[in-house]
Amino acid sequence: MIENEENINTEDSNSLIKVGGMYKEWFLDYASYVILERAVPDLMDGLKPVQRRILHSMFDLEDGRYNKVANVVGHTMQYHPHGDASISDAMVQVGQKELLIDMQGNWGNIYTGDKAAASRYIEARLSKFALEVVFNPKTTNWQLSYDGRKKEPVHLPVKFPLLLAQGAEGIAVGLSTKILPHNFNELIDGSVKYLKGRNFKLYPDFQTGGSIDIKNYNDGNRGGKIKVRALVEKYDKNIIIIKEIPYGTTTASLIESVIKASEKGKLKIKKIEDNTSSDVEVLVYLPSGSSMQKSIDSLYAFTQCEVSISPLCCIISDNKPQFLGVRDILKTSTDNTKNLLKKELEIQLNELESQWHTISLERIFIENRIYRDIEEKTTWDEVISTIDKGLDPYKKNLKREVNVDDIKKLTEIPIRKISKFDLNKVKEKLNNIEVTIEEVKNNLNHIVDYTIQYFNHLKKHYGKERKRKTIIEEFDDLDKKKISIKNQKLYVNKEEGFIGTALKKDDFVSDCSDLDDVIVFTKEGIMKVVKVDSKVFIGKDIIHVSLFNSESKEKIYNLIYTDGKNGTSYMKRFKVSGVIRDKEYNLTQGKDFSKILYFSVNNVNEADLVTVYLRKKPSLRKDKFEQDFADLIIKGRDSKGNIVTKDSIRKISYKSKGSNSNNTKKIDQIEVKDEQQVSDDSDDTQTKLDFN
Repeated sequence: MIENEENINTEDSNSLIKVGGMYKEWFLDYASYVILERAVPDLMDGLKPVQRRILHSMFDLEDGRYNKVANVVGHTMQYHPHGDASISDAMVQVGQKELLIDMQGNWGNIYTGDKAAASRYIEARLSKFALEVVFNPKTTNWQLSYDGRKKEPVHLPVKFPLLLAQGAEGIAVGLSTKILPHNFNELIDGSVKYLKGRNFKLYPDFQTGGSIDIKNYNDGNRGGKIKVRALVEKYDKNIIIIKEIPYGTTTASLIESVIKASEKGKLKIKKIEDNTSSDVEVLVYLPSGSSMQKSIDSLYAFTQCEVSISPLCCIISDNKPQFLGVRDILKTSTDNTKNLLKKELEIQLNELESQWHTISLERIFIENRIYRDIEEKTTWDEVISTIDKGLDPYKKNLKREVNVDDIKKLTEIPIRKISKFDLNKVKEKLNNIEVTIEEVKNNLNHIVDYTIQYFNHLKKHYGKERKRKTIIEEFDDLDKKKISIKNQKLYVNKEEGFIGTALKKDDFVSDCSDLDDVIVFTKEGIMKVVKVDSKVFIGKDIIHVSLFNSESKEKIYNLIYTDGKNGTSYMKRFKVSGVIRDKEYNLTQGKDFSKILYFSVNNVNEADLVTVYLRKKPSLRKDKFEQDFADLIIKGRDSKGNIVTKDSIRKISYKSKGSNSNNTKKIDQIEVKDEQQVSDDSDDTQTKLDFN
């Protein structure tokens, strides 16, 4: 951030602006505006400002008929100062949720990603659900629009967990939000359980169907993750059909991912067809003789048939961004619904009591002919006082005091209404109002039960067609290395220390895929695991290279080395399991001039029997002896090992299998030459293991 910047003159030479101060204030204002007014939904109604303004505009225009979307967009521009494109795009997104807007025309396709027609060609009106749940001018808090000409709602009085039903996604300044949609009926069930004091769980449900693995959902909090899969089935002998796609993808993006996987050799296909219209239908044609199950696994492993989604429930609460889990959001929404219903009941009770009071006054005024007492009054004050005096005997039966406005209303009763006054009808009407008042009071006294009845009403009337579309299941872990096709060849240049798929003039190692790992050992005692690539430098004088997979992790490595400090030779047996890719591991004690004299690889039940030849010197009683690796305990790769000899070794040769081993395969044999340098034996002495 800029600080201590020089003052800059503006057109007014007397005013000075500090750049650092401008940056701090303006950027903070901009960031706050984007977070609060554009990108992040509000917890109270689950809507972003543009969505709220669209719905408010549609309610302004509501007459039961469809309106052109272009007309709605133009009306919304009275409240939203960001142009028609942003409004029409947001309206299409809300409409495609199929919850609040009743659509007519081409509104696009969530499966294929096709866009909606131009706003002048499509029409919309509020759904019955939206009219019942989202709007109530009497319980709405209002504010002035951006230009002060109109009033718009601060929040819409939404009596439903709309945010979790629709989901939300947005990128602000410094933060983002990604709230996944949930099932309509499950949200209602969760609200009812919460009101009853019971525990509940919520998991996403997508319009596009598919299946999800929710074991790491973490209630939608930061750090959580779900896996979503397409519905992939066998269609014919060599044809796979994709019938549902993961959330956030389209058939176009999914097909593109399949083609890319095929081009990279991860999946073999003949062709792919998209027959999607109202339902998803993507046909993948396989070559003859292909494994159906392996092809399906490859689709999940290497294409958008399986995607990972990381939710991030960021919302606006009390005019500040907050991070909440989906259960906390539902609890807050349910409490808000209960409070709105209570507010509606209180308003209704007040209106009913006011209505009862007005009708009761009219009844007293007409039934007791008080209107005759004012016929000869000449002043307005006399009229008011006469009526008030005439009502005195009956005021004790009223529910509140009589004020001047009540008396004025009595003077406005038309003669026609007085002449046709029917006492029985009035009594019946008052009785009905009194019954309704008692019902409202009872609902207020049992507001939790009333709220539960309300949610059950919503489920009964609007939830029949909203069954869960996404299946919840636990996915099997896919080993991409096992599934991947061995479409590459691995080579090694031992002398120069390179491995890779581009070294075609050098020694062939094995077939591989670009997902495989390779384990490499050098004469200096360095071990390294690297990813398959075109060309990777390991270190000069490589003595062993092979694919590093689950099978090779069970292999036993035999090693004899000379310590560079004191010349003592050691031998050890070890396994290689957990490693960090690209990290160098020293298998000797790490001293300078240490070197490996013998190296081989065995299966678990195998061991080598070797002959050790010493350099001749006068004090030496024997210049050779046998050493059996079967006598050693298998330890870790960092172990020092057992002493073989403190004398100088001339060479070590493989003799036979050990006493408790069978089918031993010699991998590499190293002989110490007279000039005391370590080198490989000829290729005839080397046998490579096939890990495939």
